[in-house]
Amino acid sequence: MPPSEALRAEEPALRHVRQKLPHDSAAKHARGAAPYIDDLPEPEGTLHVVPGGAPVARGRIVALRLDEVRAAPGVVAVLTAADVPGRNDISPSHKDEPLFAADEVLFHGQPVFAVVATTRDAARRAARLGRVEVAAERPSVTVEDALERGETVLPDYAFTRGDASSAIAGAPLRLDGQFRIGGQEHFYLEGQVALAIPGEDGAMHVHSSTQHPSEVQHVCARVLAVPDAMVTCEVRRMGGGFGGKESQASTWAAMAALAARVTGRACKLRLDRDDDMAMTGKRHDFRVDWSVGFDEEGRIGGVDMEFLARCGCSADLSQGVVDRTMFHADNAYFLPELRIGTKRLKTNTVSNTAFRGFGGPQGMLAMERVIDAIAWRTGLDPLDVRYANLYGEGRDLTPYGMQVEDHDVAPALMRQLEAQCHYRARRAEIAEFNAHSPILRRGIALTPVKFGISFTLTHLNQAGALVHVYQDGSVHLNHGGTEMGQGLFQKVAQVVAEEFGIGMDRVRITATVTDKVPNTAPTAASSGSDLNGMAARIAARQIRDRMALVASGMFDVPPEEVAFRDDRVFAGNESIAFGDLACRAFQARVQLSAAGFYRTPKVTWDRAKAEGRPFYYFAYGAACTEVVVDTLTGENRVVRADILHDVGRSLNPAIDIGQIEGGFVQGMGWLTTEELVYDGEGRLRTHAPSTYKIPVASDVPADFRVALFDGANREDTIYHSKAVGEPPLMLAISVFAALADAVHSVAPGRVVPLDAPATPEAILKAIGLAGAA
Repeated sequence: MPPSEALRAEEPALRHVRQKLPHDSAAKHARGAAPYIDDLPEPEGTLHVVPGGAPVARGRIVALRLDEVRAAPGVVAVLTAADVPGRNDISPSHKDEPLFAADEVLFHGQPVFAVVATTRDAARRAARLGRVEVAAERPSVTVEDALERGETVLPDYAFTRGDASSAIAGAPLRLDGQFRIGGQEHFYLEGQVALAIPGEDGAMHVHSSTQHPSEVQHVCARVLAVPDAMVTCEVRRMGGGFGGKESQASTWAAMAALAARVTGRACKLRLDRDDDMAMTGKRHDFRVDWSVGFDEEGRIGGVDMEFLARCGCSADLSQGVVDRTMFHADNAYFLPELRIGTKRLKTNTVSNTAFRGFGGPQGMLAMERVIDAIAWRTGLDPLDVRYANLYGEGRDLTPYGMQVEDHDVAPALMRQLEAQCHYRARRAEIAEFNAHSPILRRGIALTPVKFGISFTLTHLNQAGALVHVYQDGSVHLNHGGTEMGQGLFQKVAQVVAEEFGIGMDRVRITATVTDKVPNTAPTAASSGSDLNGMAARIAARQIRDRMALVASGMFDVPPEEVAFRDDRVFAGNESIAFGDLACRAFQARVQLSAAGFYRTPKVTWDRAKAEGRPFYYFAYGAACTEVVVDTLTGENRVVRADILHDVGRSLNPAIDIGQIEGGFVQGMGWLTTEELVYDGEGRLRTHAPSTYKIPVASDVPADFRVALFDGANREDTIYHSKAVGEPPLMLAISVFAALADAVHSVAPGRVVPLDAPATPEAILKAIGLAGAA
């Protein structure tokens, strides 16, 4: 019996888990009744904070002229680095990024001061009066600028196996190329926002739109020079995060907290969209220099890939992000001999940061680019080149030495999707169409996803949860995960309700607060349900086991024969309502509260030695996308997308399908329309919806087919589910590959010089270069 069938046979019937239940806040979202931080009632006398930014990207600060700012109507205080009582540092770990620029300017728009005023309008108007005089220097804006100056935020790092150079040189065929991958703005609906409320004895309560409440707690305490225990961070929900609120929410929370400390009043900071885009980091953009050796069947013998990352002005999370680019530069393919190297370059642009996929999408995209180039060189169908290079028996070691134990999943999933979407027949139909269509060209591509699940920083793979059962049988649930619209709270509540055998209406979901569950990991790396679901289950089971002992004594049956289901507790031929048993347990002085703790097993990674098992398991998926391109304008459209995605045994199929659809569309935006443009002075020119184009409803494929792959997680995760937050974004690589396929039809046999994002301008340029080659 296959592992997935064996697991299914062992499972009892489930009441809540695996059911298509709505998001816990869905109705409130639809009505506009879900309160976000800017909707919270403001304490009497709340002040408003607006930052003032540097007018240039690089240079030494000569003078701060803020007298007009201080004299402006409504201004209560003006903050600079001199007002920071603790460390002027908001970096996650490397102590290389100040809250306020003090001596030197690192990027255009970097906060230099902040205005605290009675109204937000007054603060905005006053901030424009500030004059920051800088002895400007030529900034490093591009990868090439940083290479010329030799400036990096972190040392170079590489994975190697065998002798890649010799393998490439000795292969029957060889290709070399350079590929540019653009960044991406998070464009969350709720911008960066924080409300800081001062308390007794120097305490500070901070409402922050953050994926990492503990990081906000640490940074605020560091800036204020108080112990962590004096700062409480609370977050009920975010209007989107996508990684942009993992580390960078700390800046605005610390600024609001500092203003509250200085004034003694509640202070709120909400960035305008323009300031948000200019002052916060993006997805890392890369230049990839690659060489590959392969045979006539398209099988790779050796590959050398150098990822040159524009990290921005500080390290931020670039160690983990670019490492994950390396971890996923193989995607689903075995590379016999290899070198995967990275340079983390320092530029005078805002510090790039986490973004859905955390560097993995860039690594995968680069590899799929290489696969397509091999197909064009050999004349093979790109899908057949993909099949030829998949992991398999005896070809199962990743570039970092981890064994791919479930290498059968990717080919099975891809073959199933290939059949379901009629890939071969459509490929032939498209070739016939293109042969008779000089202007409109169609393209198709089927690409896989293999994404490692776990934090590669091992100690982050832990979570805590707090569960209370009250005397009436209602349940209070709290854990360290944060809700950013992805349905984490709903999934964890389903787990807890399932453990107690009670209805969902009995479980109260509460805000994430650092004084309830401390030392939390960020809600990131697609691990929110894995970690917090397990922690909550462990807490619930502790209470359930105590209640079972009470029922055992009441009805004289062994505790293991006590069952919790249908809002009752069954013991032999007797039963009692769950709430009644909770009351009896209280009267018997039985603890009805528990803290659960979970740490991911098997995971270990020694970065210095580049060895270990950085991932607990892999999530798989595949997408087949068909596009049409106008070769005269470069305009293009996705006409159909077929997706088959592996979520193990889904905790909530409705939420998971929503994540798959949303991730695909967000990835499609990254690879087709979302272009970040910096001018030569380091100023972001695409800093508003008028100049930066995210996908809209009309961009979603009219024919959009999403299905879940039928297979359980072979590892002992929560109900054998798999993570779903990040992996679907990389399904959109099929869109880029399909566009490249359409362009390739203009000049068959040539390697298409198409960079990402494949905007109409980039497509026109590629068509011109391909035709002229």
